Amino acid sequence: MDRIVDLESISFEEESTEISLRPSVWDEYIGQEKIKKNLGVFIEASKKRQEALDHVLFFGPPGLGKTTLAHIISNEMEANIKVIAAPMIEKSGDLAAILTNLQEGDILFIDEIHRLKSTIEEVLYPAMEDYRLDLVIGSGPAAQTIKIDIEKFTLIGATTRAGMLSNPLRDRFGMNFRLQFYSDEELAKIIKVAGDKLNKSIQTDSAMEIAKRSRGTPRIALRLLKRVRDFSDVAGEETISLKTTKFALDRLGVNENGFDELDLAYLKLLCNAKKALGLSTISAALSEDEETIEDVIEPFLLANGYVERTARGRVATRKSYQLLNFPMEEGGSLF
Repeated sequence: MDRIVDLESISFEEESTEISLRPSVWDEYIGQEKIKKNLGVFIEASKKRQEALDHVLFFGPPGLGKTTLAHIISNEMEANIKVIAAPMIEKSGDLAAILTNLQEGDILFIDEIHRLKSTIEEVLYPAMEDYRLDLVIGSGPAAQTIKIDIEKFTLIGATTRAGMLSNPLRDRFGMNFRLQFYSDEELAKIIKVAGDKLNKSIQTDSAMEIAKRSRGTPRIALRLLKRVRDFSDVAGEETISLKTTKFALDRLGVNENGFDELDLAYLKLLCNAKKALGLSTISAALSEDEETIEDVIEPFLLANGYVERTARGRVATRKSYQLLNFPMEEGGSLF
């Protein structure tokens, strides 16, 4: 099923229009205030000492700005940035080639870092700690270890699954930041700024309507804005109106809570079951893979109290029953 609120299909190498909507400096970045303040201090301190920034790990649901933050750090540090997804690094030699080509102070951004193979992680350990590569040449009794010094660099890792990172890798990051979902007000500001960049003004109440249906996620907000803009252009509007916004979002199948058909099917499944369901059962019932359910559907529902994750499985909360107008049995879940 194609989803307007889907995030899995979007890579960090996004289309040029979306890249142009990204902020490039702190003053343009809206939201994540605590992270911005702390990172600002650490960046300024590193620049004063003329040192490479310590390694940084960003984690949280997809679409919240991990890649954007990496690019802003690159701009603030006046450093080059190399961007790569972990699945593209298939052999330790691939990583060694990348690291040996980095200049002093450069930034290496690895997206989906939880998907690195263990053999590749082991190459990263000395590189992160001692800026050195320990490579094994040959095998058996004739095997030799070669030590190669590399330039001091900053590794920025991004993951939607911090729990899947090995402890040795996680412990080598000097800074760990969890990105939170955005408020409706923050998303409305992002939408207004993006509208200006797209040369399409938008009414304040229209921006707020899109924000409320964006699941607290800037990437979804920007995608919905571009689709609403299409409806507005066809209607011949100079400014996106609230009427057109509501019409467009309804046509796209995104309800007032930002849920689409798959989200509602997920919640109906749990409410009808009236008991905890395991991930594999939910996956089979919805015909969706488990990773999509965990990374795309569940984070927003869990964070907003629609679902509880227990030792026995996923359970719908009272909030879900109320949303769907489903009756609860006596003594049912009071989460």
